[in-house]
Amino acid sequence: MKKKVVGLGEVLWDLFPGRACLGGAPANFAYITTLMGDQGIVASRVGQDSQGIEALRRMEELGLDIDHVQTDRQHRTGIVNVQVDGNGQPKFEIAHPVAWDFLEWTPDWQRLGQHADAVCFGSLAQRSETSRATIRRFIGAMAPGTLRVFDVNLRQSYYSPQILADSMRVADIVKFNDDELPKIMSLIKIPHKDTLSSAQRLIHEYDVKVVCITRGGRGSLLVRERDQSEHPGFKVRVADTVGSGDAFTAGLVHEYLHGAPLDLMNEVANLVGAWVASEVGAMPTPKRGALEHSLAEIR
Repeated sequence: MKKKVVGLGEVLWDLFPGRACLGGAPANFAYITTLMGDQGIVASRVGQDSQGIEALRRMEELGLDIDHVQTDRQHRTGIVNVQVDGNGQPKFEIAHPVAWDFLEWTPDWQRLGQHADAVCFGSLAQRSETSRATIRRFIGAMAPGTLRVFDVNLRQSYYSPQILADSMRVADIVKFNDDELPKIMSLIKIPHKDTLSSAQRLIHEYDVKVVCITRGGRGSLLVRERDQSEHPGFKVRVADTVGSGDAFTAGLVHEYLHGAPLDLMNEVANLVGAWVASEVGAMPTPKRGALEHSLAEIR
């Protein structure tokens, strides 16, 4: 049965030299979720401008549910200037303020929260008080047992110890990369000894079910209270890594919702993340129209 999985937060245009790609972690996440067979739903806000109109058209073309994307008359659609280095690693310059800084709590979003099977939210969309309050209300409206996923994105100065701690307290799964982990531990004033012990400490401090640490091309570590899973990752020729972490999260959440064991969650998440890293942009089109064909080539 298809699960209703919500990407909650920013929708924006990644502006690379010479091209623009639709992005934003929640939209990237929802797109891959849809490719994997669940119903990916975007809950965000765009401006009533040409970029907003094009974002809605493009998301619909990609098969995403856009019924819950708000439009804003006063603020422009989000944009990010992206520079990619020789290793495919991106550097971001994120415009502020934009439409997704003004996410509005509405009866429509309340109903969406009540009927969702999972929601993925991040730290970036919480940079404004308005959107942060709306995201917290959305999570609070969700039914008991609904999966709550906090995908950390330490971008520019758009995070704080309070945002990180409050978000982890309401999350079942917390995901970040290995560069972010020591920064997060320092911000929340917990000593960082090594990756595994820090993950275990977060599980006990914040009552988290799964902590996920991604390591780029070196795979990932998933940690639960009584077990863990390491995966070495898949070797691919990297086009750019924009959106690969969001794809990883989508693969992880899909497998979790469908009852997969920890090792399979890790395997699939790495596989999907590697595929996106091997393609240009965060929302690539699967080869021959099916995700399975693209993933088979990575294996």
